[in-house]
Amino acid sequence: MNNIETAKQIIKQELNSNIKELSQLGGGSINSVFLVELEKSKIVLKINDSLRFPGMFENEKKGLLKLNASGVQTPQVIFERSKDNLAFLALEYIPNGNFGNWELFGERLAALHTNKNKFFGLDYDNYIGSLRQVNKKENNWKGFYSNQRLLNLTKFAFDKELLSKTDSKKMEELCNKLDTYLPFAKPSLIHGDLWSGNLIFDGQGKPVFIDPAIYYGHPEMDWAMLSLFGSYPETAIKSYCNIIPLENNYFEREKIYQLYPLLVHLILFGRSYYRDISEILNFYS
Repeated sequence: MNNIETAKQIIKQELNSNIKELSQLGGGSINSVFLVELEKSKIVLKINDSLRFPGMFENEKKGLLKLNASGVQTPQVIFERSKDNLAFLALEYIPNGNFGNWELFGERLAALHTNKNKFFGLDYDNYIGSLRQVNKKENNWKGFYSNQRLLNLTKFAFDKELLSKTDSKKMEELCNKLDTYLPFAKPSLIHGDLWSGNLIFDGQGKPVFIDPAIYYGHPEMDWAMLSLFGSYPETAIKSYCNIIPLENNYFEREKIYQLYPLLVHLILFGRSYYRDISEILNFYS
């Protein structure tokens, strides 16, 4: 039985509805993603290999529910299930609208970041893209960001011959002086993978957050990620700062936060991301 037939069986069992139409959506480098038209509604169905990515959809479900309970809109989780070495995640279908309310986005992101914690990290590891994200608890941001983000992935990249010994040494040196650049912050719940592809605006222009990689971190991480592969209007950060003012000179340290997603992309997609990493390390050497 192929993936599609298994998916049809799962939908019939879970929702007691026949499929009128099933069409594959774009993206999907990790998962196969489909728009499924049922008898009375539409859903988004994700399918992946449960042996290759154990717990991915379970973690995504937990992340979406956590975000939704913490002040931001996410698609409703309809069901999450595994069968025949396949994992399935069914979500509410939210079509993209024609405009985005960026002022409201800033307010919602601030609401998310007001959710505090006693430690950095999370009670469990999850995924960023297809890469396992280690969330071992630490009491300070410098230690967490150094150990669980930068140094952890630097070793991974070095072992894959994507970074040199010199690069690794520069990363260690930067981590040793992070207190010089990064301001103190209490652990805040963050989306964790907030690039433009993981943010949609519904028909009323309201922001909807998808594909989270949540943990308790520094709130500036979300802003740095959002600007890495795109941009946002000034009204977004202004409305955010009306609730949570950013520390002085944020844009001077933004590149340090972007090292983590760049390392993720280097490991997952190859050397085209090396130049950006090297330039950041050289700048702070």
